[in-house]
Amino acid sequence: MRLIMDIAFNPALSLSGFAVGLLVGLTGVGGGSLMTPLLVLLFGFKPATAVGTDLLYAALTKSGGSWVHHRHGNIDWTITGRLALGSVPAAAATLLALAQLGVQGHGAAGLISAVLGIALLLTAASLIFRRHLLELARRRSASADFAQRHVAGLTIVVGIVVGVMVTVSSVGAGALGVTALSFLYPNLATRRIVGSDIAHAVPLTLVAGLGHWWLGTVDVVLLVSLLIGSLPGIALGAHFAAKVPERMLRGLLASVLLLIGGKLILA
Repeated sequence: MRLIMDIAFNPALSLSGFAVGLLVGLTGVGGGSLMTPLLVLLFGFKPATAVGTDLLYAALTKSGGSWVHHRHGNIDWTITGRLALGSVPAAAATLLALAQLGVQGHGAAGLISAVLGIALLLTAASLIFRRHLLELARRRSASADFAQRHVAGLTIVVGIVVGVMVTVSSVGAGALGVTALSFLYPNLATRRIVGSDIAHAVPLTLVAGLGHWWLGTVDVVLLVSLLIGSLPGIALGAHFAAKVPERMLRGLLASVLLLIGGKLILA
């Protein structure tokens, strides 16, 4: 096991961390969706290094958000536990598969880029059609007898899918998780869906991030650089969140993710 420390401290990384953190504070999404492709396409990091470092970055930053949601009673720990029951073992199994594949090899790099591109396109779609999806979920809440009878098992399945996707690409625990939970629990308040999803992301990204650490794909200097910029950015964005047109920002973010996702898949 080793830590990658290929670069010296780069102020541009902290500035990028601040920009992404600001967007996360304003909209609640965009962390892994922007940070990982930014590191790969703009700064030239290997996909595995970008994913591994971003996972530990997410575990640290989401811990604070999880604590805040817990204090406000926004977390349904039963839902969080169901998700983790599927996602954490799935993350461990995916890490073993990446180890067998050779995480820094050409084959693994291509797999990570492809999964990352798909995850970004799905995230963009969830942002664009979010209102329609939520309305559809509410309309079907009374008639979705199958989902109501099997909601616990379906939640675990969602956890498995998210666990694999996040471990490979670092994307999927945010917008995709919230969208899936909105369909499974249409009568649950949005703030509790978001809080439960964030709480679930902490153990998932921590396990996946530590696994990438074990694989040798975590860059400590990069991690510190991102945290230096992003923590103030998140705080500032959260402060001004109520004063900024969120719908416009989400549309802009979705457009960017569509472009980046397409580029990664076609590369």
